[in-house]
Amino acid sequence: MVQTESSWRPTPPDQGLGPFTGLRDFVDRLAASSPARLALLSFFGVIVVFTLLLSLPFAAADGQVTPLHQSLFTATSAVCVTGLTVVSTAAHWSTFGHVVILLAIQIGGLGILTLASVLSLAMSRGLGVRGKLIAREAMNNAGRLGEVGSLLRVVVATSAAIEGILVLFLAPAFMAHGEQFGPAVWHAVFYAISSFNNAGFTPHSNGLVPYQYDLWVLVPLMAGGFVGSLGFPVLLVFLRFKARVRLWTLHAKLTIVVSVILLVLGAILWGGMEWNNAQTIGNMPSGEKVVQAIFASVMTRSLGFNLVDMNHLTPSTLLLSDALMFAGGGSASTAGGIKVTTVAVMFLAIVAEARGDRDVRAFGRTVPQEVMRLAISVIVMAATLLMVACLLLLAISGQSLDRVLFDSISAFATVGLSTGLTSELPPAGVYILTALMFFGRVGTITMATALSLRQRRSLYHYPEERPIIG
Repeated sequence: MVQTESSWRPTPPDQGLGPFTGLRDFVDRLAASSPARLALLSFFGVIVVFTLLLSLPFAAADGQVTPLHQSLFTATSAVCVTGLTVVSTAAHWSTFGHVVILLAIQIGGLGILTLASVLSLAMSRGLGVRGKLIAREAMNNAGRLGEVGSLLRVVVATSAAIEGILVLFLAPAFMAHGEQFGPAVWHAVFYAISSFNNAGFTPHSNGLVPYQYDLWVLVPLMAGGFVGSLGFPVLLVFLRFKARVRLWTLHAKLTIVVSVILLVLGAILWGGMEWNNAQTIGNMPSGEKVVQAIFASVMTRSLGFNLVDMNHLTPSTLLLSDALMFAGGGSASTAGGIKVTTVAVMFLAIVAEARGDRDVRAFGRTVPQEVMRLAISVIVMAATLLMVACLLLLAISGQSLDRVLFDSISAFATVGLSTGLTSELPPAGVYILTALMFFGRVGTITMATALSLRQRRSLYHYPEERPIIG
């Protein structure tokens, strides 16, 4: 039967979505006009929600309302997977508070844009073109456009699988230390999510100190943190091509090579500087010193667990830790910092300039000029934010520069290590570190996205003239 014009009626789109239709249309328009603004608003909105949840009286162990600067800082630290705290996670928060923090870590680790795309997929049973573009941007353009829906499912499944494996290793280890089955499983889940998402939160009042010699606890935490710091674009490439390195993307190769270099070099330098420091690892056997150095190198990159007091580190080790935190992990990962690919691109540019090469090359590929400009922009913006934050914190706290710089970089790079300064700051200083965590997590990403989208073709070209450099 042929449908006539009079009998045809258009089917209302997304009829089953109800109140979600208007919200999705708003997000769709915002994503089309400014993906960077969508990222900022998404993270900010989620932080507000978790701040309200942590401000509830039953979120605190004493049943009292947590002050705004403390609940806001904790929510931001969890969503931005940092791990810095102004109150004891184990002592101050109730079981409900711990669940809220853990949920915030998981959402922050997956990324708000990725999570939004997954929710859109669940509601509409499929992603539209714009939704796929959003998800593709969130995963650093991994995969072809038509594959994004399946890639998102792989991302969530991979996260759950890795965290599940970590739980299987950690739960028996905690039971071996005398914990009952229920608390051991809960602590294993908490540490698994916290480590893979590079958050650094711990549900124990004394942290990991009781387990500093237990490899069944330390090795899974190091492995989970390192894998999480590589980023989903790298994990997806590895899942697709396995050990066929020649098929890996340039991004995956640079991320893995630089991450391994920083891990090994950081462990050697950290261990060498602290080898005879009796306040940290000086009195330990040689084998334990090596384990502690490797653990510190992994943690400093973004994870944030610690086995030694940061105030007992030598000044040279503190400076090394500042550099490792600033570098961070892989792009589109749960790690922070300026990202290892930024470090790699700038190093390759310096080598090319020293050799007199016009092109910046790596693994048989040429790095475009716009990528180098983005790398420079990210580094300059990060350094500027840190300088401004340090100036304000020095004026507010009156503390020494080494402590202020360490905690500022830790906040910006979403690491979570602290000299204790964070918990000593007045509310004004806490708000500064809160803003630093927020912009450290989403600022560099959104700036790079915004700059990429603003690239345009000029209709004319001015004559070249070289200013004097150096």
